[in-house]
Amino acid sequence: MVELIVGKKGKGKTKVLLDRVNGAIKTANGSIVYLDKSMKHMYELNNRVRLIDVSGFPIKNADELVGFICGIISQDHDIEQIYLDSFLAVAKLDGQDVTAALEQLDTIGKKFGITFVISISLDKDEIPESFQERVSVAL
Repeated sequence: MVELIVGKKGKGKTKVLLDRVNGAIKTANGSIVYLDKSMKHMYELNNRVRLIDVSGFPIKNADELVGFICGIISQDHDIEQIYLDSFLAVAKLDGQDVTAALEQLDTIGKKFGITFVISISLDKDEIPESFQERVSVAL
């Protein structure tokens, strides 16, 4: 399943995402992974959350990011949630359609029982129609 936190840059999406992940760790039975474009938020995350700085890997497009995520999932069968901050930057999708990438993540989430919580620097009306109902927070 995919859940979206949307809003333009500087609206507070990362704060919402950090609050959400730190709250989720209290009731999580499995692993939680947080993917970001830097290690900037390392000290704001609970130490039980696995932070991965995606910028250290040669990811050139959304398909490669999805492959990277599949690799993470294949190494830890206990993952129940994956948080993605700065999705457009991490997936190299700035100015592009996000539908295919979100559909792939949704399919993976359903297959492996993983919830993806994704922050996207777009207004709610810029989110593809098929994912409008997945917007949990619009800033």
